[in-house]
Amino acid sequence: MPSTWRRRSASSARKDDRLDGATSGRRRFLRDGVAIVGGALITGAAAPLAGQAAPLAIPETNQKPGRPIAPADYGQPSKFEATVLRRRSDVLVNRQNLSDWSMTPLQSQLGIVTPNGLFFERHHAGVPDIDPTAHRLVIHGLVKQPLMFTMDDLMRYPSVSRFHFLECSGNTLTDWLKAASTTVQQTHGLLSGAQWTGIPAAWLLDEAGLQAGAKWVLFEGADASGHTRSIPIDKVLDDVLLVYGQNGEMLRPEQGYPLRAFIPGWEGNVSVKWLRRIKVSDQPWHFRSETARYTDPMPGGKWRQFSFVMECKSVITRPSGGMKLPGPGPYEIQGFAWSGRGRITAVDVSVDGGKNWQEAVLEGPVLDKSLARFRYRWNWNGAPATIASRAVDSTGYIQPTVPDIQKARAISGFVQHHNGVFPWSVSAGGEVKNAIA
Repeated sequence: MPSTWRRRSASSARKDDRLDGATSGRRRFLRDGVAIVGGALITGAAAPLAGQAAPLAIPETNQKPGRPIAPADYGQPSKFEATVLRRRSDVLVNRQNLSDWSMTPLQSQLGIVTPNGLFFERHHAGVPDIDPTAHRLVIHGLVKQPLMFTMDDLMRYPSVSRFHFLECSGNTLTDWLKAASTTVQQTHGLLSGAQWTGIPAAWLLDEAGLQAGAKWVLFEGADASGHTRSIPIDKVLDDVLLVYGQNGEMLRPEQGYPLRAFIPGWEGNVSVKWLRRIKVSDQPWHFRSETARYTDPMPGGKWRQFSFVMECKSVITRPSGGMKLPGPGPYEIQGFAWSGRGRITAVDVSVDGGKNWQEAVLEGPVLDKSLARFRYRWNWNGAPATIASRAVDSTGYIQPTVPDIQKARAISGFVQHHNGVFPWSVSAGGEVKNAIA
């Protein structure tokens, strides 16, 4: 870690950066930006009208009615936002069409909730369309009373709703040691956030009754791959949800309709979609998804199994790869931070490649195992710069650099769980690019 960085308390931060929306700080920020560009080019603030300017033109939309609403429809984004879409990897070539993924355009996400139509998705044998009236969930194994539930049965239970992020363990895996992806959607887009609605798995296990020796739980999906994972019973009883709702509506097919497991803070593939079976055992099953896949290479040729937790991580989303700053002046650096171990407590931003760090503002709400949005006011002087962020979570864990990670793990081949500090370069011309070297 650079020696110039240190954790500061909130009371020692500058008042205008500490207080969200402080008027004096905002005005000073914009005024300083105007001074930097000398009035010739103003970025990040409205340009003043010159002299006796003509009155503001009346737009066509002021002069005739807009389109009426349909008697019944599903709302869609503006046609001017048609480029904001999920996209698959521009680095990895997919040679098996039914096992695929698409990524969230994080550069366009404005808050901690990802719209359902943009939420990243991953499947191993296509996306099934399941009739909820025919779907069944069974609980068996080391339980006193095996149970079977219909969706109507499950939705009769009192529901809970919680905000959590979901991240694929393969997020950022193409950019460990060299720049491969061009945009933040491609580097970090296997990440999204949502409000999840369902029932705690612990309620159903309590109803079934756990037998002595129960230590692991199997979750199995109803897709063609029969995707299955082993989960420790302590985690299941702690905070695992059986989810049927996402962001105020029923799950979409690619998110596991009509029912999925949701395991807060852990790698996305353990939150088994299209959930049909829960089995309790005294040991893990060691499925292919837990041996040949979703394991981490370690020094000495060994592999780490059951590396579930998505560690503290952050990334700058604006400005980020593929964007261009129109000229020197004030900008607000924005991004997201998250941790599978708890709540984000701080984020620092560097604009000089990690030599110095300054505390960013965390925008509320900052929730447990949820995306947190951060902001930092930056007056760019037009010189080349390298920007990056680093997060700290409620356990005191500080987001590491890739060299820090290399001290404990082997970085070779198809390596997952990349939570290293991620830099973007800004050229003198304002072009923003992936700065992994």
